Amino acid sequence: MQDAADTFNAELSGLTKGEWLTKLAGITEERGYFEPLGKRHFAAFVEQGTTLLVTFETIQGMRALSEAAVPLGWNMVRDHGWSHLCIGSDGDTWFRDEALYAYFDRLVDDGFFDEFETVVFYGAGPCGYAAAAYSVASPGATVLTIQPQATLDVRVTEWDDRFSDMRRTDFTRRYGYAPDMLDAAARAFVIYDPRESLDAMHAALFTRANVQKLRTRHMGDAIQTNMIEMDVLKPLLEQAATGALNDASFATLWRARRAYPPYLRNLLSSLEIDNRVQLIHSLCKNVTGRMNAPRFARKLKELGN
Repeated sequence: MQDAADTFNAELSGLTKGEWLTKLAGITEERGYFEPLGKRHFAAFVEQGTTLLVTFETIQGMRALSEAAVPLGWNMVRDHGWSHLCIGSDGDTWFRDEALYAYFDRLVDDGFFDEFETVVFYGAGPCGYAAAAYSVASPGATVLTIQPQATLDVRVTEWDDRFSDMRRTDFTRRYGYAPDMLDAAARAFVIYDPRESLDAMHAALFTRANVQKLRTRHMGDAIQTNMIEMDVLKPLLEQAATGALNDASFATLWRARRAYPPYLRNLLSSLEIDNRVQLIHSLCKNVTGRMNAPRFARKLKELGN
């Protein structure tokens, strides 16, 4: 059997979706199992160590966010020897499917999660909703979510008009209202940009004693992608698993934004909208003093400095 480092360094890019699924299943079955769950979902389990990372990911996201087109949890399998359960979906389904309810019921009945010392649930956006919702299956788990929706039940979140195609989907049944499903979690973290009003409104619904809000002001609506590009997501998962994640540790990691052009551009645009001339000057001077930033240099020149 191949060494885990070799196995999970696999290259799955450039394949058709069917080829990709076949190869993913083959690799997973070497060290665990692959199980289709209905028409649009699957479970891919890799058994390694006593820490289990449960990720909710779309096929499209896996193929776009990783150069090798693999589940993001495979990095933790390769580098830390973690076990990994990837719950995959074809498109944004919010993982509302009878086959998934039955699958997690079976995991609970089998005592699956009890076999691990540490369990971390992770997801972003619709996948963040699912990570929170299904975490109830593993009491005592840690949950890390980015921009999660609490529910798309129009009776609760009629103000969110982004996902009109999901209006007929039932969010009231099993594993339904994500904030309530966090009651059994040891700790949960909700990461969002408070300037993104709809994300902030969903985040407010997650207010619980065991939930900590981690705010990423001026980062926008693609925080998971930003974190991957800044090499922040992996250490975040590491801290979540070891119990080290808190406001201070997150603030230290989040300093990476100071060298991240998309964040700096968002910050400059915000200051320009508010006409904060002195702060614009200070920002441009700071950025141009540290890195090559033509837009900031032009703005500094425009301000006469």
